[in-house]
Amino acid sequence: MIPRGYREEELVSNRASLLLYGGTEEERRAWAQEAAHHFEHEGALIEVRQAAELSEALKRPKGVVLVWDVSKLGLEAQGNILRCLQMQEERPKLVLGMTGSADSALERGALREDLHYRLHQAQVDLTVPGLREALKKRWAVLAEQRAVKEAAEREAAESERQAALVRKPGTVTRLAPQQRKVQSSKAAPRKASRR
Repeated sequence: MIPRGYREEELVSNRASLLLYGGTEEERRAWAQEAAHHFEHEGALIEVRQAAELSEALKRPKGVVLVWDVSKLGLEAQGNILRCLQMQEERPKLVLGMTGSADSALERGALREDLHYRLHQAQVDLTVPGLREALKKRWAVLAEQRAVKEAAEREAAESERQAALVRKPGTVTRLAPQQRKVQSSKAAPRKASRR
């Protein structure tokens, strides 16, 4: 990570959009999922792999959008990302992934210079020594917290279901509809009333 600008711990939990490069695809996805966890009340993580999916993702007012490889989207799509960053007041947190480094993408012409300048203080390089180990520890804790939360939700749902099945005093619960009495085939004589 570049020493100037935001620290990695700040970028994962704040609203700033960023360039995320280095590491494997799975590591970049796990990082974006951790960022989305901080904004889970705004919706699930949206993943963009092609330029056609980008415009719909940028229209969201909130949430987290992971662009798998921004350098493969093309310069026009990167221009749309830049416009979103500059003009949209309410926008999702954009995690712009890359396979190589941002500097090498700039040299190849695969990354717009103005987009790089816009995000020059918000970059995370997953190849920095020690960062992968720290992230793995953080992700393990996060996975444990999720498992505990999901278990508590399942337990609450089960106890709620059990409480609904319990018959409360003073209530009438009919399990099967009452059967009508079948009249015998012999008709009883009616009493005729004479006046």
